[in-house]
Amino acid sequence: MHHDVIVLGAGLAGLAAARDLVAGGADVLVLEARDRVGGRVEQVCLPDRRKVQVGGEVVGRAHTAYLGLAEELGLKLVPSYVAEPGDITRSTPDGDSTGDPPHWFGPGDMTLHQKLTDEFVAMARTVDPADPWSHHQAAVLDRLSVNGWLRARHASPAVVRLWEIGQLGLAGGSYERTSLLAALRKSAAVPSSGHYDYDDWEGLRLEEGSATLAEVMGRDLSPHIRLDSPVAALDVRPGRCTVRLVDGETVTAEAVVCALPVGPLRSVAVTGVSDARLASLHRQRNATAAKFAAVYDEPFWRKRHRNGLSECEGVLGSTWPQGGAVLSALIPPERYGVLLGTPPHLRIQELLAEVAGLFGEQAHQPRAAYLRLWGTDPWTQGYVTQWTPGDVMAVGPLHGTHEPPFYVCGSDQWVAGYMEGAVRTGRAAAGEALRRG
Repeated sequence: MHHDVIVLGAGLAGLAAARDLVAGGADVLVLEARDRVGGRVEQVCLPDRRKVQVGGEVVGRAHTAYLGLAEELGLKLVPSYVAEPGDITRSTPDGDSTGDPPHWFGPGDMTLHQKLTDEFVAMARTVDPADPWSHHQAAVLDRLSVNGWLRARHASPAVVRLWEIGQLGLAGGSYERTSLLAALRKSAAVPSSGHYDYDDWEGLRLEEGSATLAEVMGRDLSPHIRLDSPVAALDVRPGRCTVRLVDGETVTAEAVVCALPVGPLRSVAVTGVSDARLASLHRQRNATAAKFAAVYDEPFWRKRHRNGLSECEGVLGSTWPQGGAVLSALIPPERYGVLLGTPPHLRIQELLAEVAGLFGEQAHQPRAAYLRLWGTDPWTQGYVTQWTPGDVMAVGPLHGTHEPPFYVCGSDQWVAGYMEGAVRTGRAAAGEALRRG
C-alpha cells in the first residue's frame, strides 16, 4: 500500500510527527522496531499503581515544545525532584559532602568557580543555538574542550573537578571530551544564571508519569503504527520513497520522516539522499550511558537531610528522586564499560551498594530495581547527543535540517537532545512536510 508519509521510529519524535501529520490530513504509517512505542521513554506500572520511569523523565521550564504538547494532550505537569527538601550529595573516592562547597574545595575555589561560571554564561550569550557555525570563533571554540578552556582560564584542579563531576552526572560524556562550542550552544538554548541550572533543565515532570505522553499518542495513533517492524533499507525518490523491512517486505510513500536515533540509522542502507547529508547524520554520536531505577517503601534519604540528588565518581554518575520513594540514577559513558564488565547477576546488587554508600543501608532492600542499557540496546545505541571537540563543525549546518522528501527529526537533531528535542524536531518535521504538500 502506498502512503503519504512513512515515519521511521515510534519514539517521542516519531509519534509527535505522526500526530501532526495525521491531524493535517496525511495518510501515515509509523514503523517501529520494538514491540512498544516510546523509544528511550518507558515506564513500568507497579502492583501498587506507582509508575516507575525507566527512560526519559524530566523537562525544564524552557522546554516549550514538550510543555505545549503535554497541554494539548491534557496531561498535568508538576515540580520534579528540584522541589525535594534537603541537600545535594557529592561522593568521591576521597570523601562525601552535602551542599556547597564540595569537600575537595579549598580557599578561593568557590570564588573562582563563580567567576568562571559568569564568563561561561557571558560567552554562551554570543552563540546562536540555531546557528553556532556563524560565530566568528566557531572553529576555535569547537576544537577546545570545556576542561581545556577551564584550565586555559586558570581554573584550579578543584574547580575543574566540580565541573567534571556535574557533567558526568548528566551522562553526556566527560568535559575532557566535550566541545566548548557545543556546551555554549546548549547553554544558549536554555539561558540561565549557571552553565547547567537544574530547575531550568529538569524542574518539571508529568504527574501521570513521563512515558504517558508517548503512551497517549501511541493509543491515538494505533491504527497507523506497526510494531516489530525494523527497517533495513530506504530509497528516497520524488513521489516514491521505498522502505524495505528486515523481513523483506517493502512499503512506499510520497515522503519519509526519519525519527531513528543516529546509531541505529547507520545500519539502514539509505540511497537517494545526498552524500553530504548522510555524512552529517553519520558523523553524530551518542553518549553510551545507562539508566537505573530502584523502588522503595519510603524516601529514606530524607532521614539524612538529603534530597536524593547526587553527583558521584563511582560507577553511578548521579542519582535523583523520581517522586515518592523511587530513586533514579545514570551511568555515564566513562563507567559504562565497567558496568558491562560486571557479571549481569551482580550489576544491580553493586549499583545498590553505591546508593547505600550515599544514603544508607536501606538502599539494599528495594521493592524492585530496573536497569536499561541504552548504549548497547540495538534500537538506541546511546543516550543524549555527545559532541566531542570538532564534532559541531564536522556535522555542520545540515544538522537538524531536511532534504525533502526526506525529513529528519529526533532528540539527536536538537541542540542537546532530551525529550524536548524529540518533540520539537518531530513537530517541526511534520510542519515542514505538510507545508510541502
